[in-house]
Amino acid sequence: MKKVLFSISLVLAFLLVGCQSSNGAQAQQESQTSDSGTTTTTTNKTKSTEHSEPALKKSATPTLFIHGYQGTTNSFKSMINHMEQENVAQREMVVTVHPDGSLDTQGELSGEKTNPIIQVIFEDNVSDEWNQTEWIKNTLSFLKDTYQIDKVNLVGHSMGGVSSYRYMGNYSQEDTLPKIENFVALGAPFNDFINTSDHQSLEDLLTDGPDSVGERYQDFEALTPQISKDTPILLIAGQLNKTEYTDGTVPLSSALSIYSLLKANGFDVDYSVVHGQNARHSMLHENGQINQQIAQFLWE
Repeated sequence: MKKVLFSISLVLAFLLVGCQSSNGAQAQQESQTSDSGTTTTTTNKTKSTEHSEPALKKSATPTLFIHGYQGTTNSFKSMINHMEQENVAQREMVVTVHPDGSLDTQGELSGEKTNPIIQVIFEDNVSDEWNQTEWIKNTLSFLKDTYQIDKVNLVGHSMGGVSSYRYMGNYSQEDTLPKIENFVALGAPFNDFINTSDHQSLEDLLTDGPDSVGERYQDFEALTPQISKDTPILLIAGQLNKTEYTDGTVPLSSALSIYSLLKANGFDVDYSVVHGQNARHSMLHENGQINQQIAQFLWE
């Protein structure tokens, strides 16, 4: 029977600088990878292609980038700049959400097929995921009312991924809001900061789910069936080296914890594990390999 663990305090958890290293069966699972930056994926969909660029499609569908705990405009700056430089996408708008849910915007959506990027900034960047869920809803409602946007992509780092997932569970079925076309989560602690890798292999995690679950994961067990199954999902996790199953903050087993849950509910879900020092939690949105994977997933 799964053992329920209480969630770690939000503020202390996101200020953690690392997790204990682990070994055992999961080390055997990942023994074929190196520490320098190789990637393990479930399908060819997100495999790194270092020597050739995929053919990317352009559309007018906006992609919202949502930062994590204590995030700022700098959080996704490197990734967005790289996408602009490579003519993959174009930043067209920055939305700042105030604590009362009101919005300030910079820029305008052009309506052109530029793969437009909208960077979402929470003024209160240490608030909880429930407030952030409502702020994401307000942002999408604004896009629907102002620009008649019918669909968007969501990319969330850390708590931004958690809040985006909670939003989808609460609101993705509402016809008055844009449809979530694709969802990408980078190092998101879906099972709080519970690390099961010292006794549970990656294969078992992906097949059966985590054998120890927190309150957040229990919430998501109830919310996942409410998410539209037409939304493809990519889970990206970082692993520092062969013996540390963590990105230094979020355990690998937490970032991938909802994979089996999504599979069991009939979702098109893929995962990627990026290795090396550039897979550190704060570097996940400044990693060229991840930039490429997201571009392939969203626009190939």
